Amino acid sequence: MRLTMRLFFLSLILMLAACNDQELTQQSIAETANGEVTEVQSDTLTTETVRLNDWLDEQYAEQLEFSPQTKTRLGDKSDYDSLNDYSVAGFEEQLAWRRQSVDAMRVGFDYGLLNEDGKLSYDMWSYSLDRAEAAVPFRQHGYIFGRGGPHASLPNFLINYHRIDDASDIEAYLSRLGELDRVFGELLDRARSASNAGIRQPAFAYDFAIAEIDRVTSGIPFNTNDSSPNSPIWTDIQGKIEALVETDLISSDQAQEYIAQAQEVLAGEVMSSYKEILAWLEQDKVFASEVSQGVWALPDGENYYNYRLAQMTTLAFTADEIHKIGLAEVARLHGSMEEIKNAVDFEGSLQDFFVFMREDDRFYFPNTDEGREDYLDLNNEYLDSITLKLPQFFGRLPKAQLEVRRVESFREQAGAAQHYASGTPDGSRPGVFYSHMSDMTTLPIFQLEDVAYHEGNPGHHMQISIQQELTDLPRFRTQYRTTAYTEGWGLYAEWLAKEMGAFEDPYSDFGRLSGELWRAIRLVVDTGIHSKQWNEERAVQYFINNSAQAEGAIRSEIQRYITGPGQATAYKIGMMKFQELRGNAESALENNFDIRAFHDAVLGAGALPMPMLESRVSSWVEEAQLSLK
Repeated sequence: MRLTMRLFFLSLILMLAACNDQELTQQSIAETANGEVTEVQSDTLTTETVRLNDWLDEQYAEQLEFSPQTKTRLGDKSDYDSLNDYSVAGFEEQLAWRRQSVDAMRVGFDYGLLNEDGKLSYDMWSYSLDRAEAAVPFRQHGYIFGRGGPHASLPNFLINYHRIDDASDIEAYLSRLGELDRVFGELLDRARSASNAGIRQPAFAYDFAIAEIDRVTSGIPFNTNDSSPNSPIWTDIQGKIEALVETDLISSDQAQEYIAQAQEVLAGEVMSSYKEILAWLEQDKVFASEVSQGVWALPDGENYYNYRLAQMTTLAFTADEIHKIGLAEVARLHGSMEEIKNAVDFEGSLQDFFVFMREDDRFYFPNTDEGREDYLDLNNEYLDSITLKLPQFFGRLPKAQLEVRRVESFREQAGAAQHYASGTPDGSRPGVFYSHMSDMTTLPIFQLEDVAYHEGNPGHHMQISIQQELTDLPRFRTQYRTTAYTEGWGLYAEWLAKEMGAFEDPYSDFGRLSGELWRAIRLVVDTGIHSKQWNEERAVQYFINNSAQAEGAIRSEIQRYITGPGQATAYKIGMMKFQELRGNAESALENNFDIRAFHDAVLGAGALPMPMLESRVSSWVEEAQLSLK
C-alpha cells in the first residue's frame, strides 16, 4: 500500500475514532453538581484500553508492511520474496506514516479513559515517533558500509533467517538474491551522499568492510576457479535445496534449475554490486582520516553525540556526567577486585594481577577445534545450572530454547563482542548466543561464566524471549527495544547471577567484576573519544591499565565504540537504573519485598524507556503497599 492510500485510511480512522470516543465519553463520565468529573469506572478504562490495543495491533501490522525482513525474523512468510526499501524516499514514507498514526491515536483515544497499561502503550507509541523525529537531522551520520554493515548482514539474514520448507521458499530466496543489487544501490547512494557532506568513518572501518566483502565473495560461484571452496551463501543455498530433494519436496531436475538460477544471479548482478561497493570503499578511503577520531570531528558532531547518548540511555545525562559516573565506578570496582586478589594470595599490585589474569595460559582454551568445543561445552554447563535456579527468582519463565554457537566464518572477527540473536515468537527458531572464536586468546575462561549469563539466562535470552511471549500487550510492545533496558538488563543479570549462587570460583567472580568494570570503562572511553577528543591509543591504554581484558579484545572494542557512538554507555547506565529501582522497592516494602514479583513487574511490560520503567515500578510498589493494608 502506497503512502497516499495509507493517509486516506488514517484520515478515516481519525474521523471514526473521534465519533466513537465522543460516544464512550458521554456514556462513561458523569458530572457532579459543581461540574467536577467523577472517577471513571474500571470497566470503562478496560473498554478504552482494549480498543486502543486492538487499534495498535492493526497499526503494527501495517508498520510491518514497510519491512519484509522484520516479518521474516518474526517467522512471518508474507512478502517472503522481498527485501526492505533502504532509500531516503522509503524512510520519508515511513516517517510520514508514523506521524499520521500518532495523530490518529491522539485524536481517536482519550488518554484519561485508559488504564495504566493502556497509558503506557499510548506513551510508547508516541515515544517511537519522538525517537524517529530526533534522528532526522542525523540521518547521514550513521556509517553504512563499515564493520558488520549490510554487505555482511544481508547474507547473514538469508543464511540464518530465511527458512526453507518448500519450493516456494526457494523461489522467494532467489527473488531476494535478485533484490540485493537494488538494496546495495540504495545504500551506496546514501553512503556517497554522506561522504559528500563530509561524514566519513575512520580508515580502519573501510578496511573492515573490504575484508568482510572478501570473505563473503571468496569461493564459488563468485570465483569460478575449480580449486576455490564454496562461498558461505553458496553452501547455504545448496544445503537448503538438497534438503528439499531429500524430503521429496522437489525433484533433482528442479533442484538443478534452482541451483543454476542462483549461480547466475550471484555470479552476475550480486558480484557486480559487491565490486561497485568495493570500488567506492577504496576510492573514498583516500579521504578518510588515518587517525581514528570520534564523532566530534564530524559536521554537527557534538549535537550528534548528545542525540546518541539520549537515544541509547533514554535518560538526560550529559557526556561529562556519564564520564564522571564511569570514573567513580571504575574506582569502586577496583576496590572489590583488590579483595579477590588478596583472597587468592596474589602478591603484587592490582595492575600486576590484571597482567597475570590476562596472560596466564591457565585462563585460556587452546586455539584448536577441541579448545573451541570445550569452550562451548562449558558455556552450556553454566547455563544448564543457572536455569535450574530461575524459578526461585522469577515467576515468568521463557519458553524459547537457547543455543550456543560459533559465529559463521564469513562474519567472524577476532576479539569481537559475543552477542545474542533472538528467536521467533512462536519458538520455531531458537535464540542463539554467538561467540567469535577465531582467536581463543581473546576469550578468557574467567569471563566465560559471566558472559553466558549476560547473553543467555537470566540475561538477553530470558528477557527478550519473555517479552516476545507476552500475550496481554499490543504486539508492538513485544518487539520494541531500547538499548538501556535490554543491555542494562543483561548487565543486571550478571550481578543477579551472583545472588543466585553462581561464580563460586574466585577467578570467575573476578570475571564477573571484570565484566562490570568493562562496562564502567566504556562510560569513560566512549565519552572520552566522542566528547573529550581522546585518540584511539589513549582509549586503548586507559582500558589496558584499568582491566584484565585481553589486548586484542580491547582494541576490537575501542574500534567498535569509535564507529558506534554512545551505544556502549547504555549497559552500565541501564544496569544502575535497574539496581536503583530494585533498591527503592526493597526500601519501601522491606520484609514484604518479593524478588519474583519485582522481576515479573519489570519483565512483564517489554523493553521500556527507563523513565517509563521507573513509573511502572513505582506503581507496582504502590499497589503492593495497598494490598498490605
